[in-house]
Amino acid sequence: MQSADPIVTSDDTVMADAHPNIALLKRLDMANLENAADLFTDDFVFHFFNPKLPDLAGDYVGVSGMQTFLGKMVALTEGTFHVELITVTPVGNELIVMHNRNHMTLQGTPIETEVVVVWRVVGGRFAEVWDIPSVYGV
Repeated sequence: MQSADPIVTSDDTVMADAHPNIALLKRLDMANLENAADLFTDDFVFHFFNPKLPDLAGDYVGVSGMQTFLGKMVALTEGTFHVELITVTPVGNELIVMHNRNHMTLQGTPIETEVVVVWRVVGGRFAEVWDIPSVYGV
């Protein structure tokens, strides 16, 4: 099983190019998912559950599903949602574990929450993503 040191980001962005899954992640532009469709498997699924945000819970299928989720998040937070990448760690040949800090304003209240996002890569493409937030932050 192949592993690597965490890739520290935030203000001191450093990403190891040695791991192919990190190179794949670096190609992903969340603001332009239509042009990144080739990075996803046909049956890609984004899993989101947060008991504090029940209207967003669910499995979002395909690139269009990911776009739907992001649209809902932007609408819910009135455009204030943004992600601060803290670390990225490839785990073996299939997983990437990201530690993010999400920032947003909900109903006039600024919120910051810690999140772990696990990406599963199959055949050089993203197959699944699990978004696992700290439920005490939102």
